[in-house]
Amino acid sequence: MKQAILCGYYGQGNGGDEALLLSLLQMLPPQIKPIVLSGNPTQTSQIYEVESINRKDAFAINKTIKKADYFIWGGGSLMQDVTSFTSPLYYAGLMAFAQKNGLKTIAWSQGIGPLNNSFSRWLTKQVLLGCESMSVRDNSSAKMLIEWGFSPLVAPDPVWALKETSVEEIKALPKPLIAVTLRPHPLLTPERLNLLIQALNLFQKATNSYILLLPFQKSQDGAIADQIAQGLTNNYQTLYLRDPRQLKGVFKEIDFAIGMRYHSLIMALAHQCACFPLSYDPKVSQLMKELDLFGWELNQIPENPQIICQEWLNYYENPQILSDLKLQSMIDQALLHQQLLLI
Repeated sequence: MKQAILCGYYGQGNGGDEALLLSLLQMLPPQIKPIVLSGNPTQTSQIYEVESINRKDAFAINKTIKKADYFIWGGGSLMQDVTSFTSPLYYAGLMAFAQKNGLKTIAWSQGIGPLNNSFSRWLTKQVLLGCESMSVRDNSSAKMLIEWGFSPLVAPDPVWALKETSVEEIKALPKPLIAVTLRPHPLLTPERLNLLIQALNLFQKATNSYILLLPFQKSQDGAIADQIAQGLTNNYQTLYLRDPRQLKGVFKEIDFAIGMRYHSLIMALAHQCACFPLSYDPKVSQLMKELDLFGWELNQIPENPQIICQEWLNYYENPQILSDLKLQSMIDQALLHQQLLLI
């Protein structure tokens, strides 16, 4: 049996990246044995029933690369230098090492950029030149690669096609059910967060709703969820889920989602749940543009909580929901990423 090393931001407790890993595992042919590089290999092995090694264990990675056949960048915005300059160095370094050792390398469902540093752009281009194949999940990434002379497969994020499981405890919660998924960001200032909390109180009162705080990464989003909880008067719950199948399944029961997290929006839309994006990143803005979703950039949030609430009410009462035809098209197109894995 041939072996494929799966490399991404795995085992870090980020629901979106875990959903990408599971999507990749679901699409990987059964004759390929996956070996996952993870920040928490024990947990990764337990949840997904796969072999996993520590993403920082150089000795184990070297040993694994020596015996593997394929190396796959497994989705997400791995090559970007906004959050950290070390991120492109880490991922490009592993890809280059795998190529040097003769592994067939694949850049799978990537979101390329932002790459503000000229060295990051050069490094990304160099390792992509050595890839057998590549796919991207958005038109902006495709445009950049085409300008570099590549011809990537372009398809929606694989999480559109992720097979989910139901979460029974959610079914018992009062309706309507509003999901909130915020994350820390310099533009989400204490003042803006306070405005959103005030607006949530107004919105909850107007809709007589129950609010579900859904942190996608506990280490980052948990503190914001706690702040929101302290500002709400009643009828709310914070829910932490490790399994991305359950995380996506939650949105079956959601009536309206307010989200910053990219994959929270995809999961909501995949269940034809109305949602209101708050964009902190080009990938969210790109999703809004491609699907004609109304929302705000973080720096465009109105400074009056009543205006925020009224906009939410407008879209709650006149929801932006994908048609059955459009939804099936997104799922079918997302499955095109599997073409790269027929190895």
